[in-house]
Amino acid sequence: MSLMIVDDVVKHILTSKVYDVAVETPLMYAPRLSKEKGCSVYLKREDLQSVHSFKIRGAYNKIAHLSDEAKRRGVIAASAGNHAQGVALSAQKLGIDALIIMPKTTPSIKVDAVLGFGAKIELFGDSYSETYEYCRKRVAETGRTFIDPFDDILVIAGQGTIGKEIMEQLGEVTHIFVGVGGGGLISGIASYVKALRPHVEIISVEPQDSNCLAVSIASGKRIVLPHVGIFADGVAVKQVGLLPFSFAARFVDDFMTVTTDQICYAMKGAFEETRSILEPAGALALAGLQQYDLPPDAKAVAICSGANITFEKLQQVAERTLLGSGKEALLSVHMPERPGALHAFCREVVKDRGITEFSYRLQRRSIAHVLVGLTIAGSEDKQQLLERIKETDFSCTDLSDNDIVKEHLRHMIGGESIEAVHQIFYNIEFPERSYALGDFLGILEDRWNICLFHYRNAASDTGNVLIGFETTSQGELEQALTKAGYTWSCVSDDQVVRTFLSGR
Repeated sequence: MSLMIVDDVVKHILTSKVYDVAVETPLMYAPRLSKEKGCSVYLKREDLQSVHSFKIRGAYNKIAHLSDEAKRRGVIAASAGNHAQGVALSAQKLGIDALIIMPKTTPSIKVDAVLGFGAKIELFGDSYSETYEYCRKRVAETGRTFIDPFDDILVIAGQGTIGKEIMEQLGEVTHIFVGVGGGGLISGIASYVKALRPHVEIISVEPQDSNCLAVSIASGKRIVLPHVGIFADGVAVKQVGLLPFSFAARFVDDFMTVTTDQICYAMKGAFEETRSILEPAGALALAGLQQYDLPPDAKAVAICSGANITFEKLQQVAERTLLGSGKEALLSVHMPERPGALHAFCREVVKDRGITEFSYRLQRRSIAHVLVGLTIAGSEDKQQLLERIKETDFSCTDLSDNDIVKEHLRHMIGGESIEAVHQIFYNIEFPERSYALGDFLGILEDRWNICLFHYRNAASDTGNVLIGFETTSQGELEQALTKAGYTWSCVSDDQVVRTFLSGR
């Protein structure tokens, strides 16, 4: 990357127009989190912007700099979330016509928010990639200016005003943690902070299942991820932007990933500190800070980048918070199927521990399979618990890190099917729209019997389904699944799935 581009970004940060519509958000000292972490922790409250996200900064800075002719033609963007609201509000503020292309799966709360800012909406596709391609077509047809969510100098500079504010609010900052999707936010913050204080460490934080920047940096080139996780949908990006990749390679000091459970724990921590609820992507930076090894004299900042979360998703978050804190163990316990076995387990293993979950159903007369959640003090305590179980008549498997269990199996009490044969199990992502299941089954043409189906609404654009088929023609089945166009993966080789669902 040339110094000229870096200088341009810093210049645009210093002359940014974002404060016509955005506010300088507070940098809040977090006493609870500081005590927990053993150093000074600060939260940069971008969730307090009018659209509850930092995205308003970059969108407005880009649109405000358009020529009069470009403004007359209007703007267009492809987004199902915070960028859509940022573009819509910015256009409304400047009196510009805006068209937002959103997936058909977009929850109505997000559609209504964009409409509330006066933008036009077209719904197209089940995924962002389909929506994006349609948006590019509409750019050519309408002559509107496309407002990129992250791969644009003026957008990056708009986001970079956050870095300028941090430097003015906390001159002695030592670490800044930034959640990353396409990379615009971390590019703007890092370019400004490093220009003033090169010793300040900038840490990129991504979900383990959506880590396009970390993978790209490790490979030395931009990588397209074949699949991204959907929990932190605000950063579910398959490829980091071209400009952000260059900025990150030059200015970012460390690249880390966090789990879904750790994100949930960070959301809980932010709530206890502020009584505000961050969205998963918005809590990403704090999740990274909580897992990072920081010295006692650190003054660490986490960017709370957004709070656009549907109420229904909170149940899913609450379920995984304890695991994310390292204060819960989720175990599959095998015990003799006889009177008194459960009592003995409580007496010899549980003792004074809290039980967070207990699921059981009679399957066979010789052995019982029980899914149990127990409170623990930490990883060392969990190891001692597992060792103690080995010394008893019980055996167990630690499921605390198994996402299939946490998303599906912990809610299924039926257990092994006695009559199903030749079972194969898959995880499939469905678009959250009407007729999605019917369309999927229509493509399969009723050729395979479904022997298991589990789905829970995740209050997202996409839902995750655990589904089992009876078949001796796995190759043909998977060709049909591919034809359906939805993301799928075979999980039949997962030993936990086999134990729970097929008894093998």
